[in-house]
Amino acid sequence: EVLLVESGGGLVQPGGSLRLSCVVSGIVLATYDMNWFRQAPGKGPEWVSAIKSGGGSTYYADSVKGRFTISRDHAKNTMYLQMNSLKPEDSGVYYCSTLLSGTPTRGQGTQVTVSS
Repeated sequence: EVLLVESGGGLVQPGGSLRLSCVVSGIVLATYDMNWFRQAPGKGPEWVSAIKSGGGSTYYADSVKGRFTISRDHAKNTMYLQMNSLKPEDSGVYYCSTLLSGTPTRGQGTQVTVSS
């Protein structure tokens, strides 16, 4: 069974930082393209960042470029999203996601709230 488990969310003031983790089991993380998505209340999912399998090229939505950094730890089979200079509009539930045999698979999500 493949499991993706996100953690690290919380309440943070504008300008603050958080690091999200996505612990993956059942697959070798480095052999899959991985993504972070977020969803704010009343809105659809928004793609945030991706890290490609193999060489690990990274990609970011324009809204987070320069503030967020995606990475992975092969030994821990874990993906991270370092989020700096957080803004209220970054609030939402953050999910890690991948495609398994063409089917989107994600974790349960972790809540991020940016508010003073």
